[in-house]
Amino acid sequence: MRKVALVFALAVVLPSLALAWLAVRSLHDQELVLERQQAALAQGLADQTARLLRESIDAERSRFASAVESLLKTNRTRDLIVRFDDQIRGVWAPAEVGFVVSLEGAIQCPSLFERPVARQFRLDNDQFLCNREPVSVVWPEARPEDPRGKETAKSKDPGSVFATKARSVAPPPPAPPSAPAIPGWQEPVAATNTPARSGFRDIVGDSTDGTVARFVQDQLNLLFWYRPVPAPQQVFGALVNLDQLIARLRRDVPAALAGGESFTVSIDDDRGHSLFRRPEESPAPGPRPLATAEIGQMLPHWLVAVQLRDPGRITATARSVRLTLGLLIGLLVLAIGVGSWLIVTDLRRQLTRARQQRDFVSNVSHELKTPLTNIRLFAEMLAEQRVADPARQQQFLGIITSEASRLTRLINNVLDFARLERGHAPLPAAVFDLRPLVEETLASCRPPLAAAGFSITTDLPATPVQVRGDRDALARVLVNLLSNAEKYSGDRREITVRVAADPAGGRARVEVLDRGLGVPTGLEERIFDEFFRAHDSLASEVGGAGLGLTLARQIARTHGGDLACTAREGGGSVFTLTLPVHSA
Repeated sequence: MRKVALVFALAVVLPSLALAWLAVRSLHDQELVLERQQAALAQGLADQTARLLRESIDAERSRFASAVESLLKTNRTRDLIVRFDDQIRGVWAPAEVGFVVSLEGAIQCPSLFERPVARQFRLDNDQFLCNREPVSVVWPEARPEDPRGKETAKSKDPGSVFATKARSVAPPPPAPPSAPAIPGWQEPVAATNTPARSGFRDIVGDSTDGTVARFVQDQLNLLFWYRPVPAPQQVFGALVNLDQLIARLRRDVPAALAGGESFTVSIDDDRGHSLFRRPEESPAPGPRPLATAEIGQMLPHWLVAVQLRDPGRITATARSVRLTLGLLIGLLVLAIGVGSWLIVTDLRRQLTRARQQRDFVSNVSHELKTPLTNIRLFAEMLAEQRVADPARQQQFLGIITSEASRLTRLINNVLDFARLERGHAPLPAAVFDLRPLVEETLASCRPPLAAAGFSITTDLPATPVQVRGDRDALARVLVNLLSNAEKYSGDRREITVRVAADPAGGRARVEVLDRGLGVPTGLEERIFDEFFRAHDSLASEVGGAGLGLTLARQIARTHGGDLACTAREGGGSVFTLTLPVHSA
């Protein structure tokens, strides 16, 4: 007991107290930790949303390029150039104005005499598209971990544009340093966010498509352009309708990305106006977001802003965490008490087991003494020839045989239980038919059972029931079940033995049915515990050591089967032994 108390103190009490002390120390830091965690989650959400928006804009640019390719397939290039404004607006909804510019700097579409929107577009962009107005170009700064680059342009100067380029037309190989420069070929320029004076032709370079963002009269103009392979000298472009683009971006930002009940994600334009937010039913964002991320050069100065839907939630969460840790400390203390209770319960169980073992020794002594006394008594009467009647002599010999069998079963049960408890090697296995085993066992048990007034019926299948196992061990299981039916019999002394096989399920079944006292409700499993007896031997005057059913189930499970007990309709019990069927 002292050793158990020491182990319990070292294994439970001391670690619990140490954890409780550490938990108390960490209570004061929870609010700061939660704020940092919330900020990190918000920044990750903002970056993820900005990346999703960039991918959505890239997808729109690819759709624009596909629309241009489709129009080139269905129209002659010369006709398409003249009517490109009308054509692109019919097949690609975000297009507000379609334009075509030659690499020599001539605007081929739209005309100055077309609709007012197209005329205004020409007035605002002619100088830039015709390469007569060099502008400061801000390119994305490339980063190793992000090939799109760190798109952080700060200027809203109307004379500056923000440009990106995607795929490149296969250029001629770069000339060696001593070779003369190839006309029209530009050496690759390292990515930088430093403005450089360039024209639209310089922005296009040798790329196939890209975007250009310009601020004209403090209004953002977003241009998509594409150089098709069939017409490499023309640049087909479109002024993007920002309302249409925002509608598509709103569609591509799923509500689940907004952080559920914790965060509000809003998309703000270059003037700080919130264009839309997720979730839509969330309140309007406050002045100070928790985290921001720039969408990039495609939409300069547009931000993804993330803030808490409930700013006081961090404090409430910290308070909740403190309460949780306090409860945890209480639970640890409770665990100490529960552990103590479990130890006491285990000690009581061990004491009960020790008492059962003492009762077992007493029962076994009584069980050994009774058959030995009967054997000695009737053997002495026969040896001294006190009985002259041959019928009485045969009766005494039958009693001696029955008591010897009873003694043998008891000793075998004790030895087998001890062997299985010690974990000895598995029982020897051989393939045999269950039917002869049941018939032989019944033949040996039938005389004493018949003498006790039992009627035995059998129900055996016509085909063999092959199993693998130890014949003697399984015979002892059946003998124990028959002995159990005999000991706990009532007025109706009937025993039925059935054998059945289920090849589809791979199981064989042996059932022993009786009309005895039955098993009390709720004890159908406990009767298989060692030393446990549902009917106390002193109260029911039924002998036994409480090992027969325990041993029978262990043997069944050693063979890969099981032994179960159920109530029989009309009174009595049904003990079912299941074993795996052996397939050749």
